[in-house]
Amino acid sequence: NTSYLFVTGPEVVKTVTREEVSQEELGGSKVHTEQSGVAHRCFDNDIEILMATRQLYDYLPLSYSSPLPKKPTSDPVGRLAPALNGVVPEDSNVPYDMRIIIEQVVDEGSTFEIMPRFGKNIVTCFARMGGRTVGIVANQPKELAGVLDIDASVKAARFVQFLDCYNIPIITFVDVPGFLPGTVQEHGGIIRHGSKLLFAYAEATTPKLTVITRKAYGGAYDVMSSQHLRGDINYAWPSAEIAVMGAKGAVEIIFRGKDVERNTDEYVHKFANPLMAAHRGFIEDVIEPQTTRARLIEDLELLETKDLKNPPKKHSNIPL
Repeated sequence: NTSYLFVTGPEVVKTVTREEVSQEELGGSKVHTEQSGVAHRCFDNDIEILMATRQLYDYLPLSYSSPLPKKPTSDPVGRLAPALNGVVPEDSNVPYDMRIIIEQVVDEGSTFEIMPRFGKNIVTCFARMGGRTVGIVANQPKELAGVLDIDASVKAARFVQFLDCYNIPIITFVDVPGFLPGTVQEHGGIIRHGSKLLFAYAEATTPKLTVITRKAYGGAYDVMSSQHLRGDINYAWPSAEIAVMGAKGAVEIIFRGKDVERNTDEYVHKFANPLMAAHRGFIEDVIEPQTTRARLIEDLELLETKDLKNPPKKHSNIPL
């Protein structure tokens, strides 16, 4: 109730549209951190803001050509995380908290989340691995089953572009059943907004590592830093399902509702696992969840000298 942000104030709104609205309802912190996405975070007072700002700057290099800042850490580089072996439920329809996976993989206590209240079905945060800064983009199965919608796509695309500006490596955790269907999303331009995320990942030249924890369906799989978008290294857990869509939906379309149970079991056996994608070269390896941290840090060291340049042009043409 102390800060507001709007183009025209309540009095102008009332005069032009005859709509009565308070300053808080029109442009308060809750509006901009949860609905509009104009503000990234809100705090109780100026002291907390200054402390968070300093914390954020600690993750950033001085420029895109400067080395990433490295902080000393007591968290072993090769630490195994046995808790990850049971974090994904056996039932693919049961949600779980992707933040648990992130906290287990990165250096202990090193996360700084961006826009935690907006587009909750995707998590964007800074963290450190082996003391060095990384950016995390992760679907959140706890919110809307982790689907991509307009807000999530724009939020993630903006973060991916920011990371690429400073050559900060991008680590993507994937559990996405697709794009959110419905007239609200289609009329709101989900194709245009979803393509922003696809464009941001495709254009990024910083190191890009991807871990598929469970669902990776259809076009949403492509968008989430797949190998098809120049992803450097893509891993899958044994629980990963890389397919056009879920087993039930696919069987109903392919077999037109005939022998649903038998055909579903057959489809699950063939496609509800990462082996087909591995056979076709879409992922580098199927890894044990507990080894994720060690594998990613090893790959980050390998890609530390990555120097990829896009073709020369006046500027990119992202679908705004």
